[in-house]
Amino acid sequence: MTKILVIEDEAQTRDILVESLEVEGFDTICAENGRVGVKKAQEYLPDLVICDILMPELDGYGVLTTLRQNFLTEKIPVIFLTARTTNLERYYGMDIGANAYVTKPCTVEGLLAAIAKVCGLCTTLKSN
Repeated sequence: MTKILVIEDEAQTRDILVESLEVEGFDTICAENGRVGVKKAQEYLPDLVICDILMPELDGYGVLTTLRQNFLTEKIPVIFLTARTTNLERYYGMDIGANAYVTKPCTVEGLLAAIAKVCGLCTTLKSN
């Protein structure tokens, strides 16, 4: 079962994401901010991280940079799920190592499509 860490500071959004992913058969872990998210990523080593960008304590860019600097978490795929919608922000997120960039609001189907694309990477990375 694919284990997904959801890092989202808005409780209602986080709850909806977790519930939607669990209905689809994913094992989920959640964190209410970037700092907690990094700790949980290092502890649980999820197959995938879905991360907001605009968060207190440590934003999504900081989460991604921190994960990429640790040998235990450097290859965990990260999907940014964010309200930041400009091309410049999208390019920056991808340039620093995000595997996908999904803008809010999004449908469950849209998020699942991004997960399906990235989970091909999950399978490839686990075999290395």
